[in-house]
Amino acid sequence: MSKYIREMKILTFLLILIVLIPQTIAAPKNESKPNIVLVLMDNFGYGEIGVYGGGVLRGAPTPNIDSIAAQGLQLTNFNVEAECTPSRAALMTGRYGIRTRQTRDGAPRGIWYGITKWEITLAEMLSEADYVTGMFGKWHLGDAEGRYPTDQGFDEWYGIPNSSDQAFWPDSASFQKDAGVKFTHIMTATKGQNPKKLEVYGRAKRATIDREITDQAIDFIKRKAKAEKPFFAYLPYTQTHEPVDAHPDFKGKTGNGSFADVLAQTDTYVGEVLDTIDKLGLKDNTIFIFTSDNGREGIKRSFGFTGPWRGAMFSPYEGSLRVPFLIRYPMKIPAKQVSNDIVHLIDVFPTLAKFTGGDIPQDRILDGVDQSDFFMAKSSKSARESMVIYIGNELFGVKWRNWKMLIKEIDEKSYAILNMAYPSIYNLLVDPKEEEPEAFYLDDTWADTPLWQVIEDHLASIKKDTGTPNP
Repeated sequence: MSKYIREMKILTFLLILIVLIPQTIAAPKNESKPNIVLVLMDNFGYGEIGVYGGGVLRGAPTPNIDSIAAQGLQLTNFNVEAECTPSRAALMTGRYGIRTRQTRDGAPRGIWYGITKWEITLAEMLSEADYVTGMFGKWHLGDAEGRYPTDQGFDEWYGIPNSSDQAFWPDSASFQKDAGVKFTHIMTATKGQNPKKLEVYGRAKRATIDREITDQAIDFIKRKAKAEKPFFAYLPYTQTHEPVDAHPDFKGKTGNGSFADVLAQTDTYVGEVLDTIDKLGLKDNTIFIFTSDNGREGIKRSFGFTGPWRGAMFSPYEGSLRVPFLIRYPMKIPAKQVSNDIVHLIDVFPTLAKFTGGDIPQDRILDGVDQSDFFMAKSSKSARESMVIYIGNELFGVKWRNWKMLIKEIDEKSYAILNMAYPSIYNLLVDPKEEEPEAFYLDDTWADTPLWQVIEDHLASIKKDTGTPNP
């Protein structure tokens, strides 16, 4: 009998091993750090893609980009800053753009300053977390020695240092060769080396650059997948910043004009990146984000679409501040979620830090908040209910829940700053186009109390912010 019991114990032990060993072997894969692919469009309005009311309405379906929403989370109240450089600084640092322009005496630098060497970027945080990092596209955060992407945490970079509107002189019929103009060049670099200038970024190159950005990113993803290290692929596309020139393969393809052609082109390119991730078997463990740095262009006859919102970039209105935000992470984020809670671009840094086990800098003020529980539907509410609104170095207002207060406004024809005797308060659920401020001394002016409190708290924080943590 005792022999039988011993044999049964041995058999039971072996059965337990058979069950547990595969789970043990599989555990590292399940617990591995997620890859990250972040697509950032340039001056791309809220209403461009299908799930935000665009797509077919804009002359070009966007099934590939829309699929991210179907497989993940769509935000309808995702906010950015009102212009390119502050938005990109906010994304890279988790801090309002105004902070990245502070100096030791608290005075802000010029609005185009970008970020300094002492800022800790998203790429640097992820590098410290053992990620390989690649950037393919527009930087616009500093073009001097020591301030290129590969000086700020990226292992490799291919793209342009600044904005597309600074690049078209050689293609102009009135260009004068003796004018002493320094052309913008396509650039490439690896960490630890000086960037190399490639061909001039002229009008013809403008039409093909996003194709090259896509190819470079796909090559990076394939190489790093083979190396079995977690990667961060950042794709700040140059479209749809003016001029909106489609690649020759897409020019005239939709029959609905250049903007629709570029929209179809962008959907194809994003689809290629998604397809690469899927074919490499990386889908379940890859965070894929699609968003934009600003709303549509503010210049006349720029035909971007802000959906239901008023205004364009360089303004304090929702058409400037609200942009698409889609995120897919099958292992963690449930599919087919839609939320109208406030989230801001500054939240991306701490949220990705939480997903990847990265360290948040403790020696400076971080304005972003961790939204990982909200994204994963562990919390029904965003971790944020307010944000401040700047244009350049000017504080224009605040959003709190569904309320908005502007202490300054913009003349939408001349872009002159309008200083008002009284602030304008809008209920964005009742008046989403910001057409008529709440009347004073009526029912809803109670909202100015929490709105002013957000501004007071922010200004107190700015006053304490000396800028560099290491003078």
